[in-house]
Amino acid sequence: MKILFPVSECVPYAKTGGLADVAAALPEALVRLGHEVHVVMPLYRQVKSSGVKLLSASQPLPITLGDRVISGRAFRARKTCKALTRHFISCDEFFDRPEMYHSPEGDYLDNDQRFIFFCQAVLALGQNLGIKWDIVHCHDWHTGLIPVYLKTQSARKPAYARARSLMTIHNLAFQGLFPKSSFALTGLPGSFFAPEGLEFWGRWNFLKAGLVYSDWINSVSRTYAEEIQTPEAGCGLDGVLRNRCRVLSGILNGVDYSLWNPEEDPYLPVHFQAGRMGPKAEIKARLLTEQGLHPAATAPLIGIVGRLDNQKGFDILAEIIGKIMNLNIQIILLGTGMKKYHDLFLRLKAKFPGKMALILRFDNALAHKIYAGSDLFLMPSRYEPCGLGQMISMRYGSIPVVRRTGGLADTVIDFNGYQGNGFTFGPYTGEALLGTLKHALGVFKDKPAWTRLMKNAMSADFSWERSAGEYQKLYQKIISQ
Repeated sequence: MKILFPVSECVPYAKTGGLADVAAALPEALVRLGHEVHVVMPLYRQVKSSGVKLLSASQPLPITLGDRVISGRAFRARKTCKALTRHFISCDEFFDRPEMYHSPEGDYLDNDQRFIFFCQAVLALGQNLGIKWDIVHCHDWHTGLIPVYLKTQSARKPAYARARSLMTIHNLAFQGLFPKSSFALTGLPGSFFAPEGLEFWGRWNFLKAGLVYSDWINSVSRTYAEEIQTPEAGCGLDGVLRNRCRVLSGILNGVDYSLWNPEEDPYLPVHFQAGRMGPKAEIKARLLTEQGLHPAATAPLIGIVGRLDNQKGFDILAEIIGKIMNLNIQIILLGTGMKKYHDLFLRLKAKFPGKMALILRFDNALAHKIYAGSDLFLMPSRYEPCGLGQMISMRYGSIPVVRRTGGLADTVIDFNGYQGNGFTFGPYTGEALLGTLKHALGVFKDKPAWTRLMKNAMSADFSWERSAGEYQKLYQKIISQ
């Protein structure tokens, strides 16, 4: 298949979240299955400073925005794989900025113009490449207009005669909402600004455009696909998603096991695997010592890596953290976020010396050591479209304690003494979290059971090969309908 893959970010060029990881790993896995993939993203300032070698790839791309014609140009990265090409849409007016989406004062006020331009430029590039596309796989609000254009402006263009569109929701909370006054810049007829179209409570909505006009919709887990059809998690678009439930599905993201593998992780002092887990204890002891904590064989180490905010469950964790600290445990927390949580954990670190290590920054090397050295990994998220931390932790034999939501519900199965790979709780309360954590600590004392649990977790397959295989089946289904 010929797959056009427009995204707003992609590692190693520019990243703010998990979408960038997907945009790097999924195309590579699809290529290994025999498909041809063309990734397209904006040429941000971060891309220019990433060191990527760029080649001019096309003639100018004149894009009409209202009464202006703005000229863009496409570049491509020097190829390392024949079937995978990475393109970059250049327009310094829109993309040569210190940040990708916002300044310290807030979102860029012309984000609507920037991504109208990008959506049109993607399709212009796709036409210029002379390829007849099978699938146009769009991601999040920044690409939401592309399915609309495929059914309007680009419908008669040879490149898109047989193309079908897929819209992937990575996080429904981010939708691309803009005032009615800028709708004319899309070049779409005024009739599209309607409740059954792009209108959303007096404004217009990029993501809604993709949900209404794409041939298929998927989210990054099966449970999240169900949750976003409810008022509680639908962010105002649950009605749209219920109306399109017959073309809505979920596919879990994968883990890049070339980066996250305890058998050869370059950030670890020693390596281990499911059949030889002894070195994990050495990693834990070294990690505790490096962070100023005294190793204690009977005290499980709880690892936390991530953003300190309410979405990640820190509000309910704050409710019962004092009770947790009085248990026979140690904690290492790595991340940044809301100031009130920074202050809370700083106070706890001072109150419980020797029990908590707190690192209020992002540190990739340390994250690898925490995943490998922890006994338990805590993710009590309010909502989690897919989640990556729980899948990584299992690969390292660090047992996840999570709330049953989104991708956490799809990946973590409660341990019953023999089967299962972690511990889950349902109600979004501190007491439910505390009760499940205490249960996990009880199982930790049963060393044969804990060993079985670790082997179960480490044998789970969350590879991108598995995810790409599911996407391949979905693409074929979309094309055949």
